[in-house]
Amino acid sequence: MNAHILTHNLGYPRIGEKRELKKALEAFWKGEIPVEELERLGRQLREKHWLVQREAGLDLIPSNDFSYYDQMLDMTCLLGNVPPRFGWKEGPIGLELLFDVARGSGLAGVKEGHLCGAETAVHASEMTKWFDTNYHYIVPEFQPRTTFKLSTAKPFDEFQEASALGIRTKPVLIGPMTYLHLGKSVESGFDHLTLLEDLLPVYSEILAGLEGLGAEWVQLDEPVLALDLNPDWQAAFLSAYRRFRERSPNLRLLLATYFGELRENLPLATRLPVDALHLDLTRAGAELEKALACLPSAMSLSLGIVDGRNVWRNNFEASLAQIDKARRILSAERVFLAPSCSLLHSPVTLRGEKALEPEIKDWLAFAEEKLGEVTQLGRLAEGAGDSFLAFRNRVAFHSRRASE
Repeated sequence: MNAHILTHNLGYPRIGEKRELKKALEAFWKGEIPVEELERLGRQLREKHWLVQREAGLDLIPSNDFSYYDQMLDMTCLLGNVPPRFGWKEGPIGLELLFDVARGSGLAGVKEGHLCGAETAVHASEMTKWFDTNYHYIVPEFQPRTTFKLSTAKPFDEFQEASALGIRTKPVLIGPMTYLHLGKSVESGFDHLTLLEDLLPVYSEILAGLEGLGAEWVQLDEPVLALDLNPDWQAAFLSAYRRFRERSPNLRLLLATYFGELRENLPLATRLPVDALHLDLTRAGAELEKALACLPSAMSLSLGIVDGRNVWRNNFEASLAQIDKARRILSAERVFLAPSCSLLHSPVTLRGEKALEPEIKDWLAFAEEKLGEVTQLGRLAEGAGDSFLAFRNRVAFHSRRASE
């Protein structure tokens, strides 16, 4: 029997199989349901999604990938980086203030109890595209007076929710370099990289808190490694992650990159003191050999082999060839398998698609089906997979390619 290949997921769709979250959010914003009902639905969706992923057979299941609005906004609230115009005076940040930051507010968050002063209209934060996807995020704002302080318990609460189900998750955080790089300076000429020294202690506090709750792995998303970074940013990357390793020497860190090749940042990524590096092989497949050649012996490589941004079945033959290439150079224990990126960008499941022609439906894989592809690829690579499913995959793939 071949050694086990670890399988994991970077993130799961939040909206719900029947768009439950969207409907609940709209009802809340119209004043038709209280915040407690919205939060109750969130807990139900998280539980359902964790159980779906456990049923799929994944070794590592993410937590803190759920959001009522946007993961970058969640990070802004977690770090206590509320724009000053909202009048927040410290204290726990709840959903009402989070939505005010995203959507603007006539009351500027009075509902949270953090404001003093008259009612004023406060404009929403800027929203922009998340790299080249159709997903949008709320842009963090920085100025010389910006400070950071742990201000929500979201990653800790959700880790404990999953633990209560018997699932020890891999918490997911937007990494500090991506958070800073994708934000904007509200004062002309201000270099927000200078805030890194104030930001890192809060990140270290979050990592320590998760480790204290029993987390073995934490996923830090740093997709800015697929962008051009000047020498100052590259040096800051190395300094930041060295500090994380010093503060949490026993916590396993998985650095996730996606949406592009790393190019000149690949040597930097393989020098970072993390336990595993994730590559989006649907976008950076040409870098696999180079990554394998420069990967240090203490680092594992996560192959983002199932496309998280399309609706098509994976080509098992091509994927197994990439897995085999990695296993010939690395030990099987150092090869992880995952979707290319968070499955946030994929529809939830094919289960309810009753109107599709059977032939077309056989070509498709949505989020739930993609999880099955990840675990099935792992078993096939180990020599223990279902040969009939592999045959069916080959037939469906070639059927789509040959179809008029």
